[in-house]
Amino acid sequence: MEYLASFLAVLVTIATGWLVIKRYPTVIVLLGSGLIMIAIAILFGADHILPKGAKSTGLVWFDLIDLIRLASVKQVAGIGMIIMVAGGFAKYMERIGASGALVKVCISPLKALKSPYLVLALCYMLGAAMCPVVPSHGGLAMLLLTTMYPILLKLGVSRAGAAAAIFCSGTIGMGPGTGTALFAAKIANIEPIVYFVQYQLPVAIPMIITIAVLNFFVQRYYDRKNDDVYTDSVFDSGKLMPVGPSGYAILPVLPIALLCVFSKFGYQSIQLNTVTALFLSWIIGVVVELIRRRDLMKVCEDAMAMIKGMGSLFTTIVSLIIAAQIFATGIKLCGLIDLLLKCANYGGFGMTGMAGVLSGLIAIVAFLTGSGVGALTSLGSIATDVAAGLGGDVTQLISSMQFTAGLARGISPVAGATIVVAAAAGITPIAIIRRTAIPMLGGWIVMMIGNYLLLG
Repeated sequence: MEYLASFLAVLVTIATGWLVIKRYPTVIVLLGSGLIMIAIAILFGADHILPKGAKSTGLVWFDLIDLIRLASVKQVAGIGMIIMVAGGFAKYMERIGASGALVKVCISPLKALKSPYLVLALCYMLGAAMCPVVPSHGGLAMLLLTTMYPILLKLGVSRAGAAAAIFCSGTIGMGPGTGTALFAAKIANIEPIVYFVQYQLPVAIPMIITIAVLNFFVQRYYDRKNDDVYTDSVFDSGKLMPVGPSGYAILPVLPIALLCVFSKFGYQSIQLNTVTALFLSWIIGVVVELIRRRDLMKVCEDAMAMIKGMGSLFTTIVSLIIAAQIFATGIKLCGLIDLLLKCANYGGFGMTGMAGVLSGLIAIVAFLTGSGVGALTSLGSIATDVAAGLGGDVTQLISSMQFTAGLARGISPVAGATIVVAAAAGITPIAIIRRTAIPMLGGWIVMMIGNYLLLG
């Protein structure tokens, strides 16, 4: 009977993909599919469907609806808040001309490179290098959309191409503060900073170079093909942006600078989080505007762009992330993840073969759920037993699984960061992942080879 529930979940997942491709409203499709799968799980005997620590209503069918509330609370308090604040900040920067000033300052020297796609590849590498400072994939994407996105558009890169490269920046999951890296370091029983320096960096550097090169060719190919279908977006920079004083160019990058300075890699006694850095930068921008304009009414009206932008981001993006979480919950409750584990064959592969098998399982789970952390935590705990049984190093095994969790999330249409950048570009998540599939696959191949040579 448990296999029947998993089979039905597969059918619902396939139907969901078909409806999304056919451009049905993604929020409603994901939410409806998730609720259907959770209902299937209840019919097949699931009597506790709420997250750990959540109090039941007393009736499992009411709990089904309460999941929507719990998902909303979690996302609005977590990545949803980062997305809303970053989106509001981007709208305010555009309103006061700071984004236009940044583009004006950067555009001339970048044009000297003679290739917008070379700039795109360099922007990806810069974004990837920021992962240790901004470990949230969605948060990093929003910061890069605020700064690099309009520059790439001005150079001639398409909205889809710019968003796809920005999205790729956070997929490796590199840094001692990243959720998957922290879990992997715990499994390997080493300090997170040691795991980062000795085990992540040697493999991550060739991965970043490979993904940058592939982004150069893939985004250029699809831009020349020019078959993306666009809709309106919160970050639509196709219209003429107001241009403020040249000094305003520093304002859009101020949150990134603050996060770099006040972090474990800078001034360690003070550490800012992304939301605080964005609010602080907004307040600094308002003060600067007030000093320059000396018109309190106008400055206050412009400052409201931040609040209005936050509201619009909830409607367009955060609601999608909430629906995606309900969808992922349905997949888990139907036992599809457990079935994948039971189908795994551990015999006769050796360490390298098992790294491939477990990475494959991680990739499937991350693709279906959109969560690299969820995929790794649900499967990563078996790495110790497998390594011990094969007489190998658990670090090699868990390292390949950890990198795969991030890369596979980079091709998941229900991942929060996918939804963020797709909405920013005004295209569907499917249009994003078709542009990221080859760079992610190339990065994975290089990772497996590097993991074998350096850690084997």
